[in-house]
Amino acid sequence: MKRITDTFRTAGIAALFTVAALPVWAVELIMVEQPGCVYCAAWDLEISEAYPKTPEGSFAPLRRMQITETRRGSAGIFTRPVNYTPTFVLVENGHELARIEGYPGAHFFWGLLEMMLKQTTEYQGENG
Repeated sequence: MKRITDTFRTAGIAALFTVAALPVWAVELIMVEQPGCVYCAAWDLEISEAYPKTPEGSFAPLRRMQITETRRGSAGIFTRPVNYTPTFVLVENGHELARIEGYPGAHFFWGLLEMMLKQTTEYQGENG
């Protein structure tokens, strides 16, 4: 019995360190999407590969969420319902700061995202 208890204790400690080692993002960008969304597909084609390699993507890592998930269990995150996809919700410590509803194309997306980050967080841009 002692071996089993020691094994569980060791496994529990290892699991604790594994969880503690996972990154916790104070600021993240949630992309709310749904299957068949042509604007979501356009964002994926034009932005998704580059996003994590940009200053914005490093500062606010992307998390994807299905629109159905926003209607259950995520009420504390959003200040109001998400009705359109894609909707990009800037979140800090689990609370909405700002959002972009829809995808206006690559050029406008980057400008809106940078403005949103600078107005609501400590983000300074790539030169800051």
